Amino acid sequence: MEKDSQQDGERLLCLVTGASGYIGGRLVPRLLRAGHRVRCMVRSREKLRDHPWADNVEAVQGDVNDADSVAAAMQGVDVAYYLVHSLDSGSGFERTDRTAAQIFAEQARKAGVRRIVYLGGLTPANVPERSLSAHLRSRAEVGEIFLRGAVPATVLRAAVVIGSGSASFEMLRYLTERLPIMVTPSWVNTRTQPIGVRDVLRYLVGSAAMPADVNRAFDIGGPDVLTYQEMMRRYAAVAGLRRRIIVPVPVLTPRLSSHWVGLVTPVPAALARPLTESLRHEVVCRERDIRHYVADLPGRPMPFDEALALALQRVREAQVATRWSSAALAGAPSDPLPTDPNWAGGSLYRDERQLPVDASAESLWKVIEGIGGDHGWYSFPLAWAVRGWLDRFVGGVGLRRGRRDAARLRVGDSLDFWRVEEIDPGRLLRLRAEMRIPGLAWLEMHAERDDDGGTVYRQRALFHPRGLLGHAYWLGVSPFHSIVFGGMARNITKAAARDTGVHRSAVAE
Repeated sequence: MEKDSQQDGERLLCLVTGASGYIGGRLVPRLLRAGHRVRCMVRSREKLRDHPWADNVEAVQGDVNDADSVAAAMQGVDVAYYLVHSLDSGSGFERTDRTAAQIFAEQARKAGVRRIVYLGGLTPANVPERSLSAHLRSRAEVGEIFLRGAVPATVLRAAVVIGSGSASFEMLRYLTERLPIMVTPSWVNTRTQPIGVRDVLRYLVGSAAMPADVNRAFDIGGPDVLTYQEMMRRYAAVAGLRRRIIVPVPVLTPRLSSHWVGLVTPVPAALARPLTESLRHEVVCRERDIRHYVADLPGRPMPFDEALALALQRVREAQVATRWSSAALAGAPSDPLPTDPNWAGGSLYRDERQLPVDASAESLWKVIEGIGGDHGWYSFPLAWAVRGWLDRFVGGVGLRRGRRDAARLRVGDSLDFWRVEEIDPGRLLRLRAEMRIPGLAWLEMHAERDDDGGTVYRQRALFHPRGLLGHAYWLGVSPFHSIVFGGMARNITKAAARDTGVHRSAVAE
């Protein structure tokens, strides 16, 4: 049965896909503050566990490519947010995105959902579809699938999103900060219309209350139209940097540009490529009709410099709620930790170390939870750096994704080329490897107390090889484990002891 027409101020049930990603993780608390109920569909409920709003939402496990799980998640839903994008560059990603959107639209129809809200990309005017990048074409196709469906849809189209932790912001930030003089691709002279992430979220929340007869796309952007060169120079001014010297050249193709970005910034080439490809053509809002539907929301569109200043403030205060790396990588393993009985009989290599610690368990845990990012990995920095460079060279994420927060971790956080799989505060940190390796790898760090009340650090590296190459990989790197993993264990315990010593000195004074 079709649901009654939506009334202003009604408390809606909103389904959010991609809730563990950059936009989804910020949209959920705003929907809650607007008075709506929220159901999150994620591949793993554990990824939401440590978010501050986790106890206030319903989490369901599913995949947008699986019709049964989408159907179950849609039951009773008023508004369904589709915030899933394929970051894969493989030949089949367009087909995967198309199928997922068709499943979502059909299951929304069957469940009687009132509205689908989709955030896509702003496409250039008067440019043939064949000239667009595959990723922009796919975003546009997903939007058209929703607009042609039986459920009214709001398709928001944005260009460059500026906010702490966004891929576009971090690309802009690192290019500008690290290169006072740069030879750049010609797309730095292409005009675009950036938008602050706060405005994106305002429009997403406001879209839930659109009248039932609205079924269309909206261009969304901030008040400034700028070239990428102007954006870099304005970033330098806002950040207090010297004026940047920028020399555009016509020889860098999107593929070469993506490798250039991947070399200089934490954004890997696989993600940088769709970002740079979207900058080849001018992308400026052709209409601003969205304001007629969300004009009752507080605030004004945020100017570019203001969005930059706010993002920088959040980074410097370590108040980054989500990052571009919050979303799982395409094709990332989802196998259980190999202590599960299903792994019995399979090959599993281990490197285990245990050391007593002249420090409190609290001091040890502080070091464990602060690992990675600017703090490094407590052993042979050159070896870790080389491993990161090699990973970037073969198309991996490398070692420079850093951390969302300098002191605190939560399940699902990216941590350089690892991802937090489990965290038991004060006791256990388990990381899953996301570098390119022929197998699955985990690194565990434990802070424990022994029978005499002392503190013990226990460290375990696990590797499940894939094929002969996996076995050869482990045998090839194992001679270095005493340096890398052994040094890591020793230096972590020393750092914990130093922290305890400093604390005791402060108390004595």
